[in-house]
Amino acid sequence: MRISGKNLKFMMGDLKLQAQKWTLSITDNSAVTKTNGVPDDYVDGDVDASGELELVTSQFNLLMLAAKQAGSFRGLPTFDAMGFGQTDRDTLKVDMYGIKLKISDLIDADSSGGNALVHKIPFDITSPDFVHINGVPYLRPDETVDIIG
Repeated sequence: MRISGKNLKFMMGDLKLQAQKWTLSITDNSAVTKTNGVPDDYVDGDVDASGELELVTSQFNLLMLAAKQAGSFRGLPTFDAMGFGQTDRDTLKVDMYGIKLKISDLIDADSSGGNALVHKIPFDITSPDFVHINGVPYLRPDETVDIIG
């Protein structure tokens, strides 16, 4: 059996959320350098990462309990999170550092029914620890040594 969305869990600090869907996208603006129009090397570019959780109302309400404890949704501190999936054949662990949550689609309801209400929670990665995939950092140590220490 292969890993699918059914196998993935999202851990937000100590809170385990079952997302209907979650995404994480990395933008790496490294680029090819050219001399006289011919590729001859590359340069590192800036990076960022962001994603989105889609939560049914019961899972969204768990998130809102954490927001209530923080005093407001925007008062939620940044946190580290992990996405993890495992089958008898494959394992995938994605660590994300310094997540800052937002709300985009609080309500998107269709009166014809047929689907559970889903709340969309976009997020940005704000830490120089950035993203680790199966324990391997995306960024090289020399890229973050003066930031992390």
